[in-house]
Amino acid sequence: MTQAATEQAAPQRRVSRVGKRPVIVPKGVTINLSGTRVEIQGPKGKLNLDLPANVVCKKDGDRIVVESTAEGRDAPRLQGLCRALLASKVKGAAEGFERQLELVGTGYRCEVKGQTVSFSLGFSHPTQVELPPGVSGTVPADSKGTLLVLTSADKALLGQVAASIRALRPPEPYGGKGIRYRGEAIRRKAGKAAKAKGK
Repeated sequence: MTQAATEQAAPQRRVSRVGKRPVIVPKGVTINLSGTRVEIQGPKGKLNLDLPANVVCKKDGDRIVVESTAEGRDAPRLQGLCRALLASKVKGAAEGFERQLELVGTGYRCEVKGQTVSFSLGFSHPTQVELPPGVSGTVPADSKGTLLVLTSADKALLGQVAASIRALRPPEPYGGKGIRYRGEAIRRKAGKAAKAKGK
């Protein structure tokens, strides 16, 4: 057996099919690469992305290419994850994200003053939530206080805030009262009266 045959081939670096696709930077958005930090500035805000040491971003005109120097099975996953995070932040800085919450129940209302959202949720006193910097809230006039619209350039932060507000009064499985995401399907349970009637 020849020496060439006995030599082990050098391991090939795996590449993510998603991760290798460049992120297109739209007009109005600027990207600054500083070591492992990516700074994204756009009309809707400024965001940062801290990359692992074995992931790098390279600028090519209006494109950002994400590359991983890691080896092994986790390399494509890491590359794909960082590419997805970067794409989300670029979109957020350019267009922003929105989450809508519906208040369902007699007397359930909300109002926004600055960064403070006040809720009437059937408790003995109003519940107040302070929105963090980077998240804003509005209540459309035609909703009569039953719809809260949250917006932010940071998709992850927006999701956390929306989830914490929903948790103030999660939808009940019987009557459906509570705070729900707009369009959310609530799994209903039959009450005792309905069960008795069905017998």
